[in-house]
Amino acid sequence: MSRWRPPRPKSSPYITPEGYQTLEDELKQLWHRRKGVTSALAAAAAEGDRSENAEYIYRKKELRGIDSRINYLQKRLPSLKVVRETPQNKDKVFFGAVVTLEKKDGTEVSYRIVGADEIDASKDYISIDSPLAKALLKKSFDDEVQLHHDGNTLEYYIVAIDYE
Repeated sequence: MSRWRPPRPKSSPYITPEGYQTLEDELKQLWHRRKGVTSALAAAAAEGDRSENAEYIYRKKELRGIDSRINYLQKRLPSLKVVRETPQNKDKVFFGAVVTLEKKDGTEVSYRIVGADEIDASKDYISIDSPLAKALLKKSFDDEVQLHHDGNTLEYYIVAIDYE
């Protein structure tokens, strides 16, 4: 059996200024953390037999994870496009908008449309590449939005659009 998997679809290159700063801060923090891990790895390697040295094996694995994330960020950051301006037409949903939706049962939910690198469920940030965000784009106040998911149709009404 083959281990080949098709490549993932490319995510959009857009990001908010706050998201870009967060990624830059993460990269700096990773470089600082890497120094500590390499010194701990060197100390573990000096202890002798590396094949049975749990500390050495753990530090190698940790270093590999840090290097992988650093590599990703170094490739991703230059390709990102920071969206600093709000759109001229603030009555429609575009990137960076905080959209308040009303479900059929009357409950309201709010989402902010952000870049793929900024997704945070605790803050209700959704990716511009998500099906809901794609359905919301270019809609305006009081528009109905239908989202087809797992054979069900979810209906929302846009009750507010705000740009922070």
